[in-house]
Amino acid sequence: MTSSIFLTRVVLRNYRSIGYCDVRLGALTYLVGANGSGKSNFLDALHLVRDALTGSLDIALNERGGLSEVRRRSSGHPTNFGIRLEFVLRDGQHGHYAFNVGTLANRGYEVQNEECYVGGTELHGPYFGIERGQVKTSSEDFFPAVTSDRLALVALSGLKTFRPIFDALTGMGFYNLNPKVMREPQKPQDGRLLKPVGENIASVIGHLERSAPDALVQIQEYLQVVVPMIEGVERKQIGPMETLEFRQAMAGAKHPWRFTAQNMSDGTLRALGVLTALFQRNPDHAPTLIGIEEPETALHPAASRALREALNRAAKHTQIIVTSHSPDLMDDPDLDADTVRAVIAEGSETHIAPLDSGSQDAMKQHLFSAGELLRLNQLAPDPENILAQQRQVSLFGEIEP
Repeated sequence: MTSSIFLTRVVLRNYRSIGYCDVRLGALTYLVGANGSGKSNFLDALHLVRDALTGSLDIALNERGGLSEVRRRSSGHPTNFGIRLEFVLRDGQHGHYAFNVGTLANRGYEVQNEECYVGGTELHGPYFGIERGQVKTSSEDFFPAVTSDRLALVALSGLKTFRPIFDALTGMGFYNLNPKVMREPQKPQDGRLLKPVGENIASVIGHLERSAPDALVQIQEYLQVVVPMIEGVERKQIGPMETLEFRQAMAGAKHPWRFTAQNMSDGTLRALGVLTALFQRNPDHAPTLIGIEEPETALHPAASRALREALNRAAKHTQIIVTSHSPDLMDDPDLDADTVRAVIAEGSETHIAPLDSGSQDAMKQHLFSAGELLRLNQLAPDPENILAQQRQVSLFGEIEP
């Protein structure tokens, strides 16, 4: 079976509370830290890339309050922010995509540098390098017009050589599910990929009913473990709108009773949203990466085991990143220490690193689970790794393994 890993390494510079980070990712990665430590900012940087490619960089920044709210300030002075994503495409080709964004004198912004290489260097595969809207190097004889206020990869998505990179990056999904939105009747929408807060979940369930019934069965099986009374869920049309209809076992009733989403609890809806995000399937547009904010929210602690199993199962097909501060979710003696990245805030700056040697040894020797270490406030990042990340590694070109 081919690996589910899409992003192998993420390098960030001056993004929100993250001054710098250099994070390696596996098929399943837990970002674990206290509230306000900056876990969400790491996921948001990846989400910004997707938003800037599917819409525009301007919209992606404005949705986050503008460039001033995205870039980190150092010693009171504004800084530029940069992102580098190293990836493996589904055909096995390695590459990276990177850009940085800075301010202009008129309070605008520009993409100062942007590059993409498949195969690592100019000697292999397609590549391009752009500086302030000017093409500096490219493998292509034809290059579409680009401007410094947009990511060039959007224009290049029309070329066969760069389309796989564009599709892979726009195929990432990020979720902070909102039961209130999921509860209300929804307009029919594209159901191939679940939207961030679950605003099209009825369409996604309908899409799975038609094109991937086996995935819907998986969702229903895990949902029944989390909420034992629920026997199934399906899309229901209500005039021009649609909603979810749940089948629920009732004592003394011969057949399950049916309830629409408006009558279901936050925990049930959120559990369904998390499971739908994990197991959504679409043959021609399968998610390359799924990022979920605190999937344990509103769930009973007893549901943590089923949730961990669902995460492990989904990670065999799609790369998963989870943020959490829940000891219950992490309370598994078999949880691999290599899947955990500790997130801490020192002063106003976020650091992300693998666990320190003490935490790793305790988990590998089954002396403590990650959840027990978290309860004891002993789930600590490796300080040597954090120091190594302080090197101002260039976002562009080849960098050390």
